[in-house]
Formats: sequence, structure tokens, C-alpha cells
Amino acid sequence: MTLDVPRIRARVAELLAEYAIPSAAIGVLQDGELTELAVGVKNVETREPATTDTVYQCGSMTKTWTALAFMQLVDEGKVDLDEPVRTYLPGFAVADPEASAKVTPRHLLYHTNGIEEAYGDPGEGDDVCARMVENIADAPQVFPLGHTHGYSAGLGYAILARILEVHDGACWDDIMQHRLFESMGLTSTNSRHEQVDEARAATGHLIRSLDEGPIVTPVRYLPRAFGPGGNITSTSREVLAMAHLLLNDGTAPSGKRIVSAESVREMLRSRVPVPDPHMFGPAWALGLIVCDWRGETVYATDGSTIGQNARLRLLPDANTAITMLTNGGPRESFYRKVFNEILTDLGAVTIPDLPAPDATLNLDLSRYEGVYGRPGARYEVSAESGKLYLTLVLDPMQAEFLQKPDRIRYELLPVSETHFLMPSTDPLEDTQTVAIHDFTNGTAQYLHTNCRVNPRQR
Repeated sequence: MTLDVPRIRARVAELLAEYAIPSAAIGVLQDGELTELAVGVKNVETREPATTDTVYQCGSMTKTWTALAFMQLVDEGKVDLDEPVRTYLPGFAVADPEASAKVTPRHLLYHTNGIEEAYGDPGEGDDVCARMVENIADAPQVFPLGHTHGYSAGLGYAILARILEVHDGACWDDIMQHRLFESMGLTSTNSRHEQVDEARAATGHLIRSLDEGPIVTPVRYLPRAFGPGGNITSTSREVLAMAHLLLNDGTAPSGKRIVSAESVREMLRSRVPVPDPHMFGPAWALGLIVCDWRGETVYATDGSTIGQNARLRLLPDANTAITMLTNGGPRESFYRKVFNEILTDLGAVTIPDLPAPDATLNLDLSRYEGVYGRPGARYEVSAESGKLYLTLVLDPMQAEFLQKPDRIRYELLPVSETHFLMPSTDPLEDTQTVAIHDFTNGTAQYLHTNCRVNPRQR
């Protein structure tokens, strides 16, 4: 089946207006055929239109690129996914002796290392990854090594990047350029913001209210510490070049082999369970999320910066990939509506809805009550009149800028003994999902939402 581009373009324009997102660039790869479209403006102040050549920030989609470069090192026999990091970085140490000695590249790719992101300010130089590794000598464990999944925004992939740097004798940015971007013939993808063609770059936007509409982000780029985990910029076409590689056993659209078929299979099949399976998927592979869409396995890689968002879905059974890059969001309901329009046109499986609450559950609410969190995040779970509530505590400066209260209360609606829906009354927020789990000591030990894990504080 073929995509009805005029219809999709019109529908995306409607949804952009509804969600106050300035623009979207969309690419579809089906059986090797590429379809692209762009709708909206790159910047609400200049009103310059977005095109299929517009460059967007990809955020944590970067992690999939870093994983691919690391798998090249595996192909070369230079590293083993299950050897301790210390094999390649002899001075590697964190606060926990067991994690120091036993953490492996696979733990880092899976986000099961459990090391707190306590790397301080490593600066903006080419030595940023080396400094991050040096700075975590006293970093505590959020959870014991390998105990659960807990997303590492910057640190885990910076450690992987440091292994690459030590082997290649160059900084991560140059390694990515040489190992992947040049080899794949990509001319619009890079990791240094100063190398982005400003004439082609989308500007990020935030939204504080529908009345005000989108405003230009006050933070144009993420710090360099997020490089290996979040600083790649690209176009929809070149994101789909990465998708092509994953769908075609490691070969680029040109036919050139970039990574071995065996390594691609390992990236897709090696996986660990995710405590909250409902928002994204039930498992995490090597640099990819594993989704279950009505019994069909779909792979995902997403990313957000402060005002931009990137999505990629791989449907191997249909030999199809869809990407969407926006300069606003992220909004889950927007992504679901756009992708389901495209998937329906293609005759492919669509994204399942979130589960419904189970009113028959009779939970002992005292097992969930408590304070959960880690640096920069605090969640207070309390019971009242037979219902469970979560209070999100925002940083006062963040709350002031977003024009929100610094304490936001949500009702938790149980789906199972460990999973909850968290609907919002705010028109700018979608329903989120939460896992409160691990009753080893009689009460829940972790709260998991948006892939992040927050241990019980009290």
C-alpha cells in the first residue's frame, strides 16, 4: 500500500495547530522506498517554513548511533559486550566496589548499570567523556548492578564513548564522523552544534499555555556531557539511513556494510525487561526499545532536547520504518495520532492504546505510600479515601518558568498490582504510566516512570 501524502500532510497540519507544535518533518521507508514531507515553520518568530532538508536535534536517539559505533568495535574483536569495563578503562571506579569491578558494556547499553549520574560539570571540551569517567569515582548506585532497568540520560553512553575514544585515539564526535556519518555518506548529520548549518536548523520551542502558544526555547543546545547520549542533529532522510541499516543486516542505503549482520541481530534480540511496559514497550535491547504492537515486535528509539523531539519506529515484519522530527513537544498523543494515520495508510499494525484501569483490584495502598526520588526528581505517593495519589515536586525555578505550581498532584489508577495510569487535568499533558514495584521488604522499593527509576527515599 502507498502513502496518501496530501491527506497525511493536511492531517499533520491540523494536529500541529491543535498541539501548538511549530513543525514536523516526517520520513517513511517502506521496502527501500523513501517518502518525505515537512509541515510548519522552523521558528515561530521568523516563520520560515520547515522543509525535508531541515535539521533537527535528535536527543537520545543519539544513543542508537553510539551503540552502532560500539558494535563496530565488537565486530573488530576489540571489545566484548560482557567483559568488565575495567578491561578497557583500567582505572574505572565508582563508589560501589562490585559495580566498579563487574559493570560491562552490555549493562551500559541496557541501562541496567544503576550508577547515579553524579559526574559534576565536565566542561565543554573534547575531553568531556574522560572527565565524566574521572568524576564518578564517588558516584553511588541508584540500584544494585543489573537489578532493574533505569534510564541513564548521559553517563552510561559517555562511558561507552570513552572506551571508543581510548581505542580510536580520538574524541567521540570525530569517531562518529569517521566511523558512521562519512561511511554512510551522510552530509547533514553531526554532533557538534557549531557545525550545524544555521540556515537549515529548526529552533526548539516550549509551550506553557495554549493561549500563549509556542515560545523559542531559552536553552538552544544540551551540554556537551550529553554528547554520546543526546547531541546528534539530523534530517528525517538521514535518520532513515540509520533505520535502513538496522532493517538490512547492517548495510547502508548505498549497499556498503557498516556493521555486521551478527551485531545487528544482537542489538535487536538481546534484551532486558522494563518495569513499566505500557508507555514505550516491555523490554530494552542494545540501544533500542522493544515494543509489542498487538503481538508484532516493533523497535523504537526516541529523543528530546529542550524544545525538540525525535521519534523512530522500525517494523521489521513490514520492512518499514517511520521517523518524525519536531521542534516542539514531546507529546505522546500527538505522536500516536500522526503515526497511526501513516500506519493505517500503509496497512501496517497500529500503536495500541494504553490499558484501561482495573476497578476490581483491591490493593493494600500502604505498600505503595512513600517518597521516591533521586537528585532532581521527587515523587510523593500517598493514600486518601481509598485512592492512591502521586505528587510531583518540581524545582522552583523550573516551575516558575513553566508557570506551573511546584507541587502537582495526580490520581493513580491501577492497571495491575504494579502498574498505574496517571491522567492529567492539564491540556498540555498526556496520560502517563507509572510502575511502583519490587516489594522485597514488604513495601515498594522503586517508582519507574518515563523509563527513569526512582528508589524509595522513605
